[in-house]
Amino acid sequence: MNKQLLLKLHRWISLTFALPLLVIIVTGLILSFEPIAQVAAVKPGSVDPARVAALIKQYDPDGKARGISINPTTQHLTLQGRPGTELDMTSGAVTDKPAAAGVFQWARMTHEHLIGIEGLTTISTIGMIVIMIIGILMGLPRLRNTLSGWHKGAAWFTLPLILLSPLTGVLLDPSNSFFSAPANSAKPVSLTEAVSIVARDHDLATVNMIGNRGGRMLARIIEGDELRAYAVTADGLSALPRNWVRLLHEGNWSLIGSGANVLISVVLLALLITGVLIWTQRRLRRPQRSRDLRAGSAAAPSIPS
Repeated sequence: MNKQLLLKLHRWISLTFALPLLVIIVTGLILSFEPIAQVAAVKPGSVDPARVAALIKQYDPDGKARGISINPTTQHLTLQGRPGTELDMTSGAVTDKPAAAGVFQWARMTHEHLIGIEGLTTISTIGMIVIMIIGILMGLPRLRNTLSGWHKGAAWFTLPLILLSPLTGVLLDPSNSFFSAPANSAKPVSLTEAVSIVARDHDLATVNMIGNRGGRMLARIIEGDELRAYAVTADGLSALPRNWVRLLHEGNWSLIGSGANVLISVVLLALLITGVLIWTQRRLRRPQRSRDLRAGSAAAPSIPS
């Protein structure tokens, strides 16, 4: 295919999706730090299972909460629902959501749903993949110490990483979730029962979430620096198969994954910004080039007949 045509497609698809991609990349950069924050929040032995169960019974006597999340560092317990209840486990009082948790929650909602237009995130992510494929089809770049040279070099040297991020993002859907597992006919357990069952084998300070997802009780537990998912039944816990698509996309498989996601987000942000700057510079040079051509034409001596 004509390289000039590929360049135009690369440029105009990038410009078309520039704003939604900017939002996706910036919120993705924020979320890249979430696994690091989750691991850092673990304080072994700091969460009392009886205290957690008592607070659930006190603030959710009707059993309407769909789950809980725990932050051992701030001694914060969230009863998930509409609306959720934020509790201080030390005093037992209703409190505000911690600032960091609020930022991560906002970033996740914005990252997944953008401005509320259904499918815009997926369409924009597919657009990002198309942009990268076109870049590959244009061939290996000539590396030069220019804005364009750095743009092309950064894209090619990090290509496997920056391509992995949108590919795994597109593959994430309700039928391929972190919590996917075969349905079972076991008797469902209540939230307070689930807390007791999880606490038998795990320190609640390592528990990120316990809640009902898809009609079954599940728990997300930090093991080392990996976030594992377990099904919770009256018989105990059973580890769910790792969903590597989600683990790779979110970086929850290890702190190395989280660090890689930070790098990917920074590179993608740099590529988007430099790409727009390259286009802007070219647009600004066009009028000057036209004026120079007109001036040169006017100054050219006429040829006598």
